[in-house]
Amino acid sequence: MTLRCAVLDDFQSVATTVADWSPVAGAVEVVTFSTHFATEDELAAALADFDIVVTLRERNAFSADLFARLPRLKLLVASGMRNSVIDFAAAERHGVTVCGTASSSTPPVELTWALLLGLARGIVPEATALRSGAPWQSTLGADLHGRRLGLLGLGKIGSRVARVGLAFGMDVVAWSQNLTRERTDEVGTGLAASKEELLETSDFVSVHLALGDRTRGLLGAAELALMRPTAYLVNTSRAAIVDQDALLAALHAGTIAGVGIDVFDTEPLPAGHPMRSAPRLLATPHLGYVSRANYATYYGEAVEDIRAFLAGTPVRRLG
Repeated sequence: MTLRCAVLDDFQSVATTVADWSPVAGAVEVVTFSTHFATEDELAAALADFDIVVTLRERNAFSADLFARLPRLKLLVASGMRNSVIDFAAAERHGVTVCGTASSSTPPVELTWALLLGLARGIVPEATALRSGAPWQSTLGADLHGRRLGLLGLGKIGSRVARVGLAFGMDVVAWSQNLTRERTDEVGTGLAASKEELLETSDFVSVHLALGDRTRGLLGAAELALMRPTAYLVNTSRAAIVDQDALLAALHAGTIAGVGIDVFDTEPLPAGHPMRSAPRLLATPHLGYVSRANYATYYGEAVEDIRAFLAGTPVRRLG
């Protein structure tokens, strides 16, 4: 019997072309969805007739209620090896095997610098002005060399962002709750005495922390108020680390020079959302992990997961 496999959130319609699905051809019928299902009801209705689901990152929550509504589901493949929106205990109760894939830290590092450089040099407004015949030059670029880059988090991604900053000749400092001098010495950065000191002294601040109880709302109105009016903030990590209402207020008040973000509380971002029209904001639609090589890994290893599951020997199991 042919099993049916749903691939969610294939916005670019590339899931079946960036990887070779022939190893499961004949055994699995693959159906891709290029639009997002915003509610659990929509997701349950769309997936009712599928045995396998490939979900992208943490965009779709798989709750106990959803598993109960999908009795046919037997395998859930999530891109990446960490997922905070899948109820693994419920998956086990309902007999659903959950597997993951590798995920590269390179694309989010590169996007972080695309946003930071775009903000610093006014790339979007200047390019738009050039195309529209507006006055020649209207912004004054912010220098990177000799300026301070403050990193909240110095893990796999933060440390690579740090090394690029050092290559630009920036003074790079980092802070997180458990960060040690040994770690900052290893990367070649300074260790900020506190979160507050980092925010007060940095010309650019970039967020590279995992979302958890200790980091949710880490940057609120009080913290944003510590930043210099000439400073820039970049967040390619998780939206909830920065209080979104406080961020919007700071953008409209002009208390910081600009913000680059790739992550939002609700994704895809609804039409008319205030983030779509906020001043001093350079925003991208969660492109941090979206690259050809990363997608080839996601879907190539999803095929491997499916093939191993069909053989009775699941690999890269999560939970």
